[in-house]
Amino acid sequence: MAKSLQRIYVEVPETYEFLNHLLTFWQDIRWRKNAAELATNSGGEVWLDFGIGTGEMAANLSRLASSNTKVLAFDFSLPMMQMALEKPEAKSINFGLAEATRIPLKTNSVDAITISFAARNIDSSGKGNLLKCFSEFYRILQPGGRLVILESSQPRYKIIRYFYHLYVKLTVYPIGRFVSGSKAAYSYLSRSMQKFYSAEEMADILRQAGFEQVAFKRLMLGATAIHMASAGN
Repeated sequence: MAKSLQRIYVEVPETYEFLNHLLTFWQDIRWRKNAAELATNSGGEVWLDFGIGTGEMAANLSRLASSNTKVLAFDFSLPMMQMALEKPEAKSINFGLAEATRIPLKTNSVDAITISFAARNIDSSGKGNLLKCFSEFYRILQPGGRLVILESSQPRYKIIRYFYHLYVKLTVYPIGRFVSGSKAAYSYLSRSMQKFYSAEEMADILRQAGFEQVAFKRLMLGATAIHMASAGN
């Protein structure tokens, strides 16, 4: 992960979760719960949340896990992980520092993977990194294992896309900067939301990485999407 991103995420841990809720009108809480359920409805012994941020998705996985299920939570940012460690569910989660393109897990060792609002960071850290990341996810998943991605997207229709980008410009940077005190973090987040892939483009990258049964569901008029994909049998 680019060092510039590591520096950015040192500045925002204490306000990051609140701003995510505020800027999505608290809808991201429901989206994460839905994504966690989609990823884990087939059960399994090992579930991984990658790019955990402050640990909300990992906490959802922990609440859904049986006593025989191990929940892993990996991120590149120690300050963000320290916030996750304060959650009540942390005692039943196994945390680790890792890069998305070099995950320290054996091939075919994970049953389900979730990643929420972190794919943009992986993509922005280097050309082709998102494909490398998805290929790494494919490597560690069991045959038939499921990957679920919750991420900002681009609305299909131009008029909705125009107002979405206007909303991002008028809210994400000024409100994020005011609340967090970080100009760099919310300038970056605002830009990345406007430039990120459409749902169809994300689906194509997943297929390039080898995933099958790729599908997506648009949320919030297409400003966000949940992608679901399965590793080949």
